Amino acid sequence: MTTPPAALRTLAGRYDPEVFDVGSRRALVRLQQTGGAAWDAVLEDRAARLISANGARPDAVLTADARTWERLADDLRGGMDAFRAGRLKVRHDLHLGVGFLAATARESALRFRHVPTKIGDISTMEAGEGPPVLLLHGLGATKASFLPTLAAIAERHRVISVDLPGFGDSTKPIGAPYDARFFARTMVALLDALELERADAIGNSMGGRVAIELGLSHPDRVRRLVLLAPSLGWLRERRWAKLLRLVRPELGLIQPAPRGIVEGIVRRTIPGAQDGWAAAGVDEFLRSYLTPRGRAAFYAAARNIYLEEPHGPDGFWTRLPSLDTPSLFVWGRQDPLVPIAFARHVREALPQAEHLELHCGHVPQLERPRETHERIARFLSRAG
Repeated sequence: MTTPPAALRTLAGRYDPEVFDVGSRRALVRLQQTGGAAWDAVLEDRAARLISANGARPDAVLTADARTWERLADDLRGGMDAFRAGRLKVRHDLHLGVGFLAATARESALRFRHVPTKIGDISTMEAGEGPPVLLLHGLGATKASFLPTLAAIAERHRVISVDLPGFGDSTKPIGAPYDARFFARTMVALLDALELERADAIGNSMGGRVAIELGLSHPDRVRRLVLLAPSLGWLRERRWAKLLRLVRPELGLIQPAPRGIVEGIVRRTIPGAQDGWAAAGVDEFLRSYLTPRGRAAFYAAARNIYLEEPHGPDGFWTRLPSLDTPSLFVWGRQDPLVPIAFARHVREALPQAEHLELHCGHVPQLERPRETHERIARFLSRAG
C-alpha cells in the first residue's frame, strides 16, 4: 500500500498537541492493521505525519483490525471499548499510545499534562468534571493501570490518574525516600499545584498505602478513600529485614540491566504477560525499570514496603485505628500479595470501614472492573 487507510489519515490529521504534547522529543507511534500493513505516525514539531513503517523501532505500537481503526477515527470511546475487549492492543509505551489516541480523537475525553510541584513534575492523565478524585497506582505500575477506572467514573468526577514520583513519566529524584509519607507529601503538593483543597483518593497496592497515609497524615486534604488490595504493614516475621537495611537502592543507578535479559525474565515470571493488560503492565514496568533512576526508585519503594514497622509507637498497625476518613477496602480472594486474611485485621482496627470481597487477584479494577467500579461509584456519591 502506498497510501495510508482513510481512518489513519483522519487520526493523524486531527492530532492536537494541546491534548497530548511529546515536547521537544521525536516520537514514533506505529499504527498496525491486524494481518496487514503498518504506518508510523511521526510526532514532532507539535504535529503528526504518516510514513510507511521502515523497520525503525517504534516508541509505541497500536494494533487493530480495519473496523476498529474506523471506530477509533469516529469515536475515542468506541476505541477504548475495543482496547478493554482486546481488539486494540497498545504495546511498549502505554502513555504515548493512549496519549496519541486522545490527541487524535474528534472530542477528546482525556487530558495529559506534566504538573510542576515543589517536588518536581508529576505526570497526570485526566478526564471528567466535578469533585476531584486521585488515582494512585501500585509498585512498578503507572497511571495507565487505572484507565478502566478513569473511564468508569469520569462522567461525574474530575478524575486525575497520577504517575507517582519515581514511576512512569514523573520526576525520579535520586535519594528520595520513596516511602508512603514521601508519596503522600507529593500528592499534597500536587493538590496545591492544581489549586484543589480536597480530593477523594483511590489507590491500588502501594498506591493504597499512599492513600491511607494521606488519610493519616493529611486528613484535611482527602474526603473519602478507596483501597484496592492495599499494601499493609507485614505481620509475619521479616527474616531479610536486617540485611535489606544494609543494601542501598541507589545501587540501581549502576546496575547493568540489558533490556533483552530483563524483559525475558519479567515476561517468564508474570503469568499471561504476552497479551492484554498484563502485557501492557509489563511494558510500563520496563519503561521505568530500564532507566537507572527508575530502578533506584523501584528498589527504594519495594524496600520500604518490606521494612515498614508493623508495631511500636510509629508502626503501621499502631497508627491505623486513628484513620477517620471514610474508607472502602476492596479485597481479592485469590490475591497472592495481600492475602484476604488481612481483612480481619483491618476490621478490628477500623470497625467503621466498609469492605468488598471479590473473586480476583491483586488488581480488582482490571480483573473485576464492573463490580469494583459500581461499588466505587456508590461510595463516592455519598454526601460528606
